[in-house]
Amino acid sequence: MKGTAALAPRRTLAVIATAILLAACSRHSGPGGGRRPGGQATIPPQAIPTAEARTTTVRPTIAIAGIIAPLENVAISSQLTEPADAVPVQEGDRVRKGQTLAVLDTADLRAQYESDLRTAASADAKVAQARYSAQLQFGQNPQQVTQQSETLRAAQQTLRLDQANLARDRQLVAQGYIAQQTYDQQATLVRNDQAAVDSAGAQLASARINEQVNGSPSQGLQASTIQAAIADAAASHAAAQQIKTSIDKAVIVSPVDGVVVNRNLNPGEYPAGRTLFTVQQLSSVYAELNASSAQIFGLQRGARVTMTVAGAGNATYTGSVVGVLGQVTPGSTNFTVKTLVANPDLRLQSGLPVSATVALPATTGIGIPTTAFLDDTHQSVIVDANGNAKVANVRETASDGRTSIVTGLSAGQTVVSDGQLGLTAGAKISER
Repeated sequence: MKGTAALAPRRTLAVIATAILLAACSRHSGPGGGRRPGGQATIPPQAIPTAEARTTTVRPTIAIAGIIAPLENVAISSQLTEPADAVPVQEGDRVRKGQTLAVLDTADLRAQYESDLRTAASADAKVAQARYSAQLQFGQNPQQVTQQSETLRAAQQTLRLDQANLARDRQLVAQGYIAQQTYDQQATLVRNDQAAVDSAGAQLASARINEQVNGSPSQGLQASTIQAAIADAAASHAAAQQIKTSIDKAVIVSPVDGVVVNRNLNPGEYPAGRTLFTVQQLSSVYAELNASSAQIFGLQRGARVTMTVAGAGNATYTGSVVGVLGQVTPGSTNFTVKTLVANPDLRLQSGLPVSATVALPATTGIGIPTTAFLDDTHQSVIVDANGNAKVANVRETASDGRTSIVTGLSAGQTVVSDGQLGLTAGAKISER
């Protein structure tokens, strides 16, 4: 009894399954019911996917790969001959612009700087002395000219008086009123007066020449003396400033934000003119992407670039094209697409391989599914010609991977969406 009760549900399921099968067969029997006259069931024809060619706009892209290069690769050296006191950075350290990389010993430079400052102060004092001396000369020269002019006029007046007396004595001696000795004494006096006039004239001329040579604060001997003193003082200050600049340069700092990739200086070593540090600026980097001539044609400066890095998960970096460089090697068809990429986390290191997608200019035209092409050359498709297949020759001008812009078709034409169905010319596409 238990065995019979257990088989009852199974029998019920079998009866239900048989009924469903008979019902299905009855729906396909009779005229037009899917059976051929011989009693065999017919398979309905498979629908052929089609699409209408229409005016559309695509935004094509190209996928290219390349490597990361630093925005700047800065080699830092020093012309100073002082040894290093401290080198507080190591290779791989991230540094900021202005951060100290090394400090050189400057004891001798500071001693020289103090000496140059004293020399410059002495030169400044000489400038002040020259100016005071010039002021003295400018004040004395006119007084000397005036004094010599007065002396000359007095001598001339005395000469005229004594000459008049000599003329009178000449008459008196001729008439016998005075002795010859008296006349001779007057003649000697006149000669002395003439000598005094000549001397006063010479002194006046010398005073005038002296005044002219000394000149004014803007020209002449005194002005030249002042300018020479100023030049000496300027040279002394320049020498001191040069030493001060050397002292400042003894603290070697990073000129950019970046990463120290080479450290070639240890405490106690002398710079000796070699490269001491190499710092790569990585806050922004270049992606140097390799492309063929076909890929770069039409690529524009400023085009948006999206990049991924193997092992970085879903992390993406964006940038823009800053230039398309010519042949990598003469005679080749390989080009470099140089892209500027923001790298705020500094994870993009120099030499890291990347894969990039570069946006090309948007193109508008007659669009069809990219899957419609019959072969990889994208030069032919199947179109619907009154329900029959017809091969149409086309030329692809742009594609975003889903839709292709072509020439050779008109808007409204029906195109077979799947070019790999194996349809040939004349094959039935749809019932008309």
